[in-house]
Amino acid sequence: MSQPKKLFIKTYGCQMNVYDSERMAEALGGQGYVETKSPDDADMILLNTCHIREKAAEKVYSELGRYKGLKAAKPDLKIGVAGCVAQAEGEEIMRRQPMVDLVVGPQSYHRLPEMEAKAGQGAKVLDTDFPEEDKFEHLKSRPKAKRGPSAFLTVQEGCDKFCAFCVVPYTRGAEVSRPAARILDEARDLVARGVREITLLGQNVNAYHGAGPDGDWSLARLIWALNDVDGLERIRFTTSHPNDMSDDLIDAHADCPKLMPYLHLPVQAGSDKILKRMNRQHTAEQYLRLIERLRAARPDLHLSGDFIVGFPEETETDFQDTLSLIEAVQYGSAFSFKYSERPGTPAAERAQVPEDEKDDRLQRLQALLTRQQRALQDAMVGREVGVLFERPGRLEGQMVGKSDYLHAVHVTAEGIAPGDLRRVRIVDSGPNSLTGQLL
Repeated sequence: MSQPKKLFIKTYGCQMNVYDSERMAEALGGQGYVETKSPDDADMILLNTCHIREKAAEKVYSELGRYKGLKAAKPDLKIGVAGCVAQAEGEEIMRRQPMVDLVVGPQSYHRLPEMEAKAGQGAKVLDTDFPEEDKFEHLKSRPKAKRGPSAFLTVQEGCDKFCAFCVVPYTRGAEVSRPAARILDEARDLVARGVREITLLGQNVNAYHGAGPDGDWSLARLIWALNDVDGLERIRFTTSHPNDMSDDLIDAHADCPKLMPYLHLPVQAGSDKILKRMNRQHTAEQYLRLIERLRAARPDLHLSGDFIVGFPEETETDFQDTLSLIEAVQYGSAFSFKYSERPGTPAAERAQVPEDEKDDRLQRLQALLTRQQRALQDAMVGREVGVLFERPGRLEGQMVGKSDYLHAVHVTAEGIAPGDLRRVRIVDSGPNSLTGQLL
């Protein structure tokens, strides 16, 4: 009996890339591959890349450079680049790194098995098409292995918003939503394998409009259908655009029992001038009024956001508008970045803010966000929450899980196993986690 081939996947970027990497591994499992945690003993190395942050392509080339020695020692080693950098720079990757055997874009990875077969015959393979067929339907079924208590499930891909800083419309393509029935089947399969919490993923997930048995379904209707799946206890979704936060989705936050009180709703800036330059198609005031509606529907809603500082033409006054918006919203968590030029996007052609000003603004913004995050976390002490336990902690008898609000919570007690959903009283707040006691 032949030994299985070993596959090493390195994943960059967002949760959607994590989901995609899982599916790539499953697709190549049909070719006899099993995953390994080290590139040193791999028969195939696959980099699943992200193009959102600064110098993303150069980081990929640097990573590839680390594998030159492995390739020289093992000429049969196959090296592939997948994801958004592959989509944006496929031919350039092949030109600059001849040791790369295959390059596949994020909409074509269901073709990996045939690409791997061609690479095995010595061919160089490039596929960055936007194929008409549904890649999810062409992938092999998930192997029926036991899963952890939480899982991602992609329901929507692509974006039609064309924010001036973003490459997603160019690398992931136009918005496409998966049919509701296929998502529900995949969710039931995940639950049958031990999953109790599912996070629905999309570049613009609340624009979901997948085909249902009686016409297109909204994300809210999909959530309500998932609410009826026996054994599924928690539902989350990310990432959303303010302009697609529909009335029925706001109502779902008020009424759907399994939809968790957590929402990631990026705004990027608090200055109307900068929001217009970003092509966000909403104002700061419209965002704030939306937050008011959401909190009226779910008063304990934990909000997370994204912020870009130093966007072209941003002044100190514009930056102060962003700080004011953050003060008004009170975020429980957030992601913040200095603006970085993405080739091919409109903002890359504009006058840039000096790097030292970007650094200074980022430090001030992150200090404010950190104070808010810590204050809201400290306010959890004394409250009762549900915690879905996921793994053992560092100490003997300790288990770690996530609260309804996505806080990390650790509890020391006997009789807790991964997958248990228990009521917990929060007794202490640390820098990055909460301490709880079982009720």
